Amino acid sequence: MELVSTYICKKSDIGVHDNMFGGTLLSLVDDASAAYASQICDTPRIVTIKISELLFKKPVKVGSILKIYAKVSEFGTTSIGLYVEVRKHNVYTGEQEIVTHTNIKFVRIDEDGKPIPILPYVKERYYERMDKYGQGLLTKNNIHPVIEESFVKSNN
Repeated sequence: MELVSTYICKKSDIGVHDNMFGGTLLSLVDDASAAYASQICDTPRIVTIKISELLFKKPVKVGSILKIYAKVSEFGTTSIGLYVEVRKHNVYTGEQEIVTHTNIKFVRIDEDGKPIPILPYVKERYYERMDKYGQGLLTKNNIHPVIEESFVKSNN
């Protein structure tokens, strides 16, 4: 799983019972997942079509640091499915507890909002990177110098 977002719970995120409002958490999951899916699929034209059940296992209080992790669970012809976990991070111990998890599906669309295929190289590249580097997204900031050299050579 890859870290796709980090968030600090603020007072404005809190609901009636002094816990993070469920809708806020759902929104964080959707935003982070959509950004990850867009990066994997090389397109900003990704729309959410399905979010599975979210069971809120742990309360989130003001000041809690949330880390959102995701991984591709499936590629369809026009869709990408992700498994997503939200974890509460303890800054003192480094331990993390799962707050919620879900499966979420996105569809790649054209300018008119109609589904279009995810290009075959996207799927191949994702699995190749997972096998070789243990992560599907490679950016200048997260590539080890030795990995970067081999990555650059293999893509030229």
